[in-house]
Amino acid sequence: MLLTWIAEVADEPLVLEPADRRAEWETNTWWLSAENEDRKSLSVSAVMAAFERTASAIQVRVRELGFPGAATFYVWHDEQAGQLRCSTASVPADALPFDGAYALSGSLEPVIEEFLADTEAGAAEPEAVPLRVWAFSVGAVSR
Repeated sequence: MLLTWIAEVADEPLVLEPADRRAEWETNTWWLSAENEDRKSLSVSAVMAAFERTASAIQVRVRELGFPGAATFYVWHDEQAGQLRCSTASVPADALPFDGAYALSGSLEPVIEEFLADTEAGAAEPEAVPLRVWAFSVGAVSR
């Protein structure tokens, strides 16, 4: 089910409005979870591939819209909620709309591994390390 939900994100409404970050967040942010039994049957590579296909599809949509600026599709593991979250924002990867510190991951693998290993959402306080985030540029090609 998780892989289907990830794929469906690519077809959901998309708002790219730099002047209205709240509308972007509310429209473009998705909370994805899986039951513990489902997590055991999922592979890191299958979940990664699903997100990579979704990111590529969103990139095509953004470019077809002719959006002229930077835009980023990004994925993180919300440890407290036990969920994978993803969003698209009209900002570069180094300016994602998080309240706290985050660290960009060059690979989606550690984010997915952490989620699949997390079988007890909210069981412990999250570690005091920057949030690990995978980011994929979907906006205008930088020069």
